[in-house]
Amino acid sequence: MGVFRDDFLWGGACAANQFEGAWDADGKGDSVIDHCIGGVFNKQKRITIEIDPNQLYPSHEAIDFYHHYEEDIELFAQMGFNVLRTSINWTRIYPTGLEDEPLEAGLAFYDKVFDCMIAHGMEPLITLSHYELPYELVRRYNGWAGREVIALFEKLCHTVFERYKDKVRYWLTFNEINCATAEMGAMYGTSNLQGFEGGRDELYVGPQIRYQSLHHQFVASARVVKYAHEHYPQFKMGCMTVYLQTYPATCDPADQLANQKNMRNRVFYTTDVQVRGAYGCYCKRLWEEQGVTIEWEPTDAQELREGKVDFLSFSYYMTNLIGTHDDLEETEGNIVGGGKNPYLEASAWGWQIDPDGLRFALNEMYDRYQIPVMVVENGLGEFDKKEDDGSVHDTYRIDYLRKHVAAMREAVRDGVDLLGYTWWGPIDLVSHGTGEMRKRYGFIYVDKYDDGTGDLSRSKKDSFEYYRRIIASNGEDLG
Repeated sequence: MGVFRDDFLWGGACAANQFEGAWDADGKGDSVIDHCIGGVFNKQKRITIEIDPNQLYPSHEAIDFYHHYEEDIELFAQMGFNVLRTSINWTRIYPTGLEDEPLEAGLAFYDKVFDCMIAHGMEPLITLSHYELPYELVRRYNGWAGREVIALFEKLCHTVFERYKDKVRYWLTFNEINCATAEMGAMYGTSNLQGFEGGRDELYVGPQIRYQSLHHQFVASARVVKYAHEHYPQFKMGCMTVYLQTYPATCDPADQLANQKNMRNRVFYTTDVQVRGAYGCYCKRLWEEQGVTIEWEPTDAQELREGKVDFLSFSYYMTNLIGTHDDLEETEGNIVGGGKNPYLEASAWGWQIDPDGLRFALNEMYDRYQIPVMVVENGLGEFDKKEDDGSVHDTYRIDYLRKHVAAMREAVRDGVDLLGYTWWGPIDLVSHGTGEMRKRYGFIYVDKYDDGTGDLSRSKKDSFEYYRRIIASNGEDLG
């Protein structure tokens, strides 16, 4: 008998704004990501208030999944996927977020995508909000800073729940919701961009706006989870966080306390609310230190209690160190960076590779909450060299995948109730952090480049066959 459950979900994860393209097709409106100009490793992408026809916006075409979805899902099926995580692009359904009636063309597109998944034996795992807030809601309400956005999100969710009630069972409310605990998280997670034009390094949105916006997202999530439980009992509703695992830099007790505080404030702040239904005991001090006063409506606390999720999912890429000493060397990371760990290697983008950290994270989450967990993002962005014969020999990606699946296996042996695993970017797509194509995650190579050129043809990398073997053996064949 194998380690993973017989109905383990194996697949991949993508985001509408990073691979669909067709940014203004069939009545679609513009979202926050559609205003992002691409960057590079040492230069963050920028947001423009208006769309500039003389600039290149990577999301506008991306890899054009909108017109290639049948081909791409067929390739995923060849690897043996029984689940595919993607997201619904809000502005395909309600172009500005303010319309009374949804756009039929957008609803019909996702009908076709979900039907194609199901025909190939895949369970759709759908994120309701993945960094694609309608830009009109930035102009009117400064994104999620406006409590008005809660009702607009509810409208979107009610529409898609009813439309896809017979096709989708697994839903996630917000992608990496805890990113807004960091300053740059306001750019995407809570979209507090009113009057702003610039890059991540120039963006400063104070904690009052970010934490108030997060509170609005918590209420919105709780409301739609409760609504789903009441109207669609077949649904499984989950939350999604970026697991920013950090370790104390030294055995100095001050470093231990600093790390505990960091994990609470950066990770557990959001999962405590969405899983337990209330803010953690440490939040009052956090708010006091940050100068934050959360504005509550009388029913908010009850709604948070009543809108607890059924399962917990997270992204995991790397780990960092937290310390109180001045000699801590800094490194890059997902959402936020941290201290460099001398025991770990790093990717070309400076993300420290730590498979054992995934086992640690799974145990931490399951110990804390005792509900099923799922790894819905994990992957390695690297430079891939395409040979003259079209092959890509990505042994580094195979090694990364092998070690992380082995870590998950150990976590299951430890007692973790693990539902599934979806590799981030099973097909090359636009990198969220910088807007690059050259930072490739996929098992499938897409002929698309940072200058916008490329014929969009798809081809298999060596890792394609390796992941197929893992799935076929339900995680037993890692050789």
